[in-house]
Amino acid sequence: MSTASPILIGYDGSDTARRAVHEAAELFGSRRALVVTVWEPGLAYETSAMTADPAGQVPEPVDSAAAQVVDDASRAHADRVAEEGAALAKSLGLQAEALAVADEGNVADAIVELAGKRDAAAIVVGSRGLSGLRARLEGSTSNAVAKHASCPVVLVHED
Repeated sequence: MSTASPILIGYDGSDTARRAVHEAAELFGSRRALVVTVWEPGLAYETSAMTADPAGQVPEPVDSAAAQVVDDASRAHADRVAEEGAALAKSLGLQAEALAVADEGNVADAIVELAGKRDAAAIVVGSRGLSGLRARLEGSTSNAVAKHASCPVVLVHED
């Protein structure tokens, strides 16, 4: 594990994500860290598709300007969340950089792909500990990251 390579911390603002930042600081000291928040572009189009009329009426097409406003707001929110995580990481001694990334498929894929592009030494993500049917329905970002990453992954469980 090269000390020049950063660690990547997945951060969504949750208590578990904050705990992951604390654990990353304890494990990796003053190392360079990318604090990453993943956001979903095109959400306005998906929301429109989900609001189809129960009688089978085709919904009105989404205005592209309105969709852009939603994307811009989503991106701005992700930037703020990533900055919050980076500020926390810096307060704990990490050399942190905030980064908001658009997901091109799902959150886990975005994190794994970014880790590969940035030659991350390790990925640190929080795990909410979903199990049973809920885990199957919602999926597990942390498990998917652990399964597909080419670098070590640290899973931080909630208290």
